[in-house]
Amino acid sequence: MDDAGRYRLTLTMGGRRTMRGWWATEETARRQIPVWVRDWGVLGALITLVDTADGTVIHRWPEEP
Repeated sequence: MDDAGRYRLTLTMGGRRTMRGWWATEETARRQIPVWVRDWGVLGALITLVDTADGTVIHRWPEEP
């Protein structure tokens, strides 16, 4: 688990990680998803929410078909 928080959002653009954020609760991290999508959700962007305790991907934008 990351020291900064259990739930990590990552923004990847063009295959490169460009931004990360950590939150202690899943609820708080989930509230950030629409903000990140609004601000950085462009063609080629990938936003993922991961539970760092076990590596589970909780949410992915855009969603896989």
